[in-house]
Amino acid sequence: MSKKVLVFGGCGFLGSYLVERLCMKKYEVTVADLNLSKYINKDIFVECNILDKIKVAELVKNADIVYNFAGMANLDKAVEDPCGTIELNVIGNLNILDACMQSGVERFVYASSAYSMSDKGSFYGISKLTSEKLIEEYNAKYDLKYTIIRYGSVYSERISENNYIYNLLKNAIISGKIKHFGDGEEIREYIHASDVAQLSVEIIESNQFENEHIILTGMERMKRKELFEMINDILGNKLEIELNDNGYEHHYKTTPYSFTPRISKKLIPNPYIDIGQGILETIKSIYEREVGDK
Repeated sequence: MSKKVLVFGGCGFLGSYLVERLCMKKYEVTVADLNLSKYINKDIFVECNILDKIKVAELVKNADIVYNFAGMANLDKAVEDPCGTIELNVIGNLNILDACMQSGVERFVYASSAYSMSDKGSFYGISKLTSEKLIEEYNAKYDLKYTIIRYGSVYSERISENNYIYNLLKNAIISGKIKHFGDGEEIREYIHASDVAQLSVEIIESNQFENEHIILTGMERMKRKELFEMINDILGNKLEIELNDNGYEHHYKTTPYSFTPRISKKLIPNPYIDIGQGILETIKSIYEREVGDK
């Protein structure tokens, strides 16, 4: 009998990829979110606000494994809305966490961020770290098994305000420019969302990831300016690249890590989608959506 998996935020950018992978592997999936995504079958969707404690508990009681991908995911928006960010990312997660404890789920999987371990990230990073500490305490006090996944720089060909590479490419194709707030020396390890989804499912299929903090990033370190040069080369060297070192104070430059209260294991995909191939697929998708009909 397949396990019942509940995914809060399963209609979002990362969540939708996870749900697709879970369904492919024949899990019995329920998606709880505010709005239905075109990537999610309406038959497995339930409308739910994670601040609704009663609704959350009602859904969790039927689950074996619970993922939380819900909440504020945009760092820049979080900077402008500290109260909303803490309410969603901490109180909302706490509602799910407490329901998991009450129902005795097998494992709670939390979608955190590399910013949880950084002195950058402002209220977004603070909210993620706070939730991580609450999860650890629920494990210590109630023996609630968990896995915390700190996601790095994820991209794909799907539209999302949180898909940096997609939005970068879309603006470059439409405007002929790449505008970047920073000096281009910032380093990221990009990973495709489908690789992230595969690994995020593998995590619940092994006991070795119980009560662990996992880092999910790409295999290759790349400076932002190297990414811009790759994109420019792919698009025929027709782009104007503008760098502006202002407005980047809340984003990390080389590494998000400024201290390490808990050591994380780094999990990388094998095989994986190469960044160049991923960019080509994203460009193709943008042309089909934005340029093809014009």
